[in-house]
Amino acid sequence: MANPTPAQLYDYIEAGLACEHLEVQGDGQHFYATIVSAEFDGLSRVRRHQRVYGALGERMRAEIHALSMKTLTPAEWAELGPAGGLQAPAEHRH
Repeated sequence: MANPTPAQLYDYIEAGLACEHLEVQGDGQHFYATIVSAEFDGLSRVRRHQRVYGALGERMRAEIHALSMKTLTPAEWAELGPAGGLQAPAEHRH
């Protein structure tokens, strides 16, 4: 099975979670995502991550080896701006 691309991971997340902003970087094995969704309002960081894992379903076990993510509400994103997103190390940016 081929490793997923950042674009595929973007599509997987977007299909399962209403996002106001979504960025995905990675090299096919390690992914870095910034996910902004109103669905995160009132949820702890753990519950937010569980919500993303739920959107990814079995892909999280079968295809995606590592996913680092920053999960923000629209209000948090507005406060932090683009600088608040999760950036991949230079060797993983594509």
